[in-house]
Amino acid sequence: MVEADESVRRGTVLVARRPSDHVWLILIWLALLTIPFIAPNAYVVSLANMALINLILIASLNLLMGFGGQISLGHAGFFGLGAYASGILNVKLGLSAWLGLPAAALIAGAAALVIGLPALRLRGHYLSMATLGWNAILVVLFNQLVDLTGGPNGLLGVQPFSLFGIRLDTEPRTFPLVWLASLLIMLAILNLLRSRLGRALRAVATNELGADAIGVDSFCTKLLFFVLSAGMAGIAGSLYVHVNQYASPETFGISGSILLIVMVALGGSGTYWGPLLGALIYTAVPQLLLDYEDAELMLFGLGMLVVLIVFPGGLANVPGAFMRRFGLKGRS
Repeated sequence: MVEADESVRRGTVLVARRPSDHVWLILIWLALLTIPFIAPNAYVVSLANMALINLILIASLNLLMGFGGQISLGHAGFFGLGAYASGILNVKLGLSAWLGLPAAALIAGAAALVIGLPALRLRGHYLSMATLGWNAILVVLFNQLVDLTGGPNGLLGVQPFSLFGIRLDTEPRTFPLVWLASLLIMLAILNLLRSRLGRALRAVATNELGADAIGVDSFCTKLLFFVLSAGMAGIAGSLYVHVNQYASPETFGISGSILLIVMVALGGSGTYWGPLLGALIYTAVPQLLLDYEDAELMLFGLGMLVVLIVFPGGLANVPGAFMRRFGLKGRS
């Protein structure tokens, strides 16, 4: 009995000494801040910028899908809506990119509210079907509203962010902005998950009827996080269009939404750090397969299939799985 109490005490001390997610977040982002100084060229910095934008996009979907249990097949559409909303406000109305950033979040969030009000009242996979149709409609509009969006040729002439008269029009100049935005989004998600709303979301995802029985409004909770997730995707879209100074409809198609879902699962659905791994894969793998352009999609799909079969819980769960296995071996 004494030995058991001692082992529990030691385990408690180890848990107490383990760095929290907040500490890891700060340490990792401080390390990321060195990228512009150690990167061999601007191309590597541009990949880092895209990885952080993709992180915002995948983390926002993971909030809805991984923690909330709601699958959206229109997340790339919200991403595109944010990009075009911010870009059009800049190109057509001459508004600053700084105004386009919150406007993109509000417009994407408002669109999610309109879709979510009817779709989230349904059971099963109706949300997936509704968002799939929504994404398809958006792609058609992006292509057909030529006077606004530029049509298939894309939206041209988008101005970059500027700060104190300095245009953030190069990759190293853009990086601190994208770095800060991704840090704030990841910090907001972490705090949100640990709040009462986060606990309510997990309760709804686990057992919706049970959540209603203990006083959680499951519909309002799902709707709130659906809107928040879309708003974050809109922020990613605004950053994307002003960093690249261009937007093309093909970037925001249904295939993009499907890939985002795969990246959530690949990184680790319902884990905080899973989106970081998913964003790295989503950004790096296509670049590694550039020499195999004809077989890129096949190789990408095959690789993801193998990883998901070997690690069904996602890559973020691999260290924990090895530790549990090691612990079992140690006791045997």
